[in-house]
Amino acid sequence: MGKMKNLEDILNGYKKICIAYSGGTDSDFLLNAAVKALGDNVIAIIANGAQLASKDFDDAVRLAKKAGVMYYTVEADVFKTEEFKHNRKDRCYHCKKNIMGGVLKKAEELGFSVVADGKNLDDAGVYRPGAAAAEELGIVSPLYQAGFTKKDIREEAFRMGLETWDKASNSCLATRFPYDTLLTAENFSMVERAEKLIDDAGIKSGRVRLHGDIARIEMPREYFEAFMKDAVLIKKIKDIGFKYITLDLEGFRSGSMD
Repeated sequence: MGKMKNLEDILNGYKKICIAYSGGTDSDFLLNAAVKALGDNVIAIIANGAQLASKDFDDAVRLAKKAGVMYYTVEADVFKTEEFKHNRKDRCYHCKKNIMGGVLKKAEELGFSVVADGKNLDDAGVYRPGAAAAEELGIVSPLYQAGFTKKDIREEAFRMGLETWDKASNSCLATRFPYDTLLTAENFSMVERAEKLIDDAGIKSGRVRLHGDIARIEMPREYFEAFMKDAVLIKKIKDIGFKYITLDLEGFRSGSMD
């Protein structure tokens, strides 16, 4: 039995489902697969908050509309979670409980008892404390259950004609800071603005990691030369309020703060 058939059977077994939706490759594939299997018995809930760059939230809303599904948003005050505010190593566990608790409450109000996330097999092999929190809350993971890896998801998303099939991964803005650093709306805004400048310049997967007054920029190595020659872009980034701008010679690495 193929993985797509596995997924279809799992989704059909739920009869109706709410997708905790981020607009990333995994959740977009899951949402579209769920709509294909269950039609109008699918909704999406998007959690908005300081942890999410505004462009990522806007993109999630656009993609949910494109999927032709009813979608809803919930606001998450991530800074009320002390472990998040002080960027403890277990911040993701506590923050996920806060955010997904809000998603579950909204889903229940709308008559949906099953909430699913986009966890896949590859997520099981890396440090993902948020996944443990989701599991404790009863969030289901159909892609994981059906045996999908990230590679599988991208391949099937491409076959389905989804624009997100090769989308760069989004991550919480807290991942731009060393553990045990006080997180504020101000330093989140600085990082978000800098990353938007980098993205607007056509550089994908750019990350601005903040170390005090030093911005350590990660990006795929193929962009190094163009970035270093772009004095205007570098000045714009520095003018946001960083004292020093550095380019990490190891390039972009997901989870490099872990």
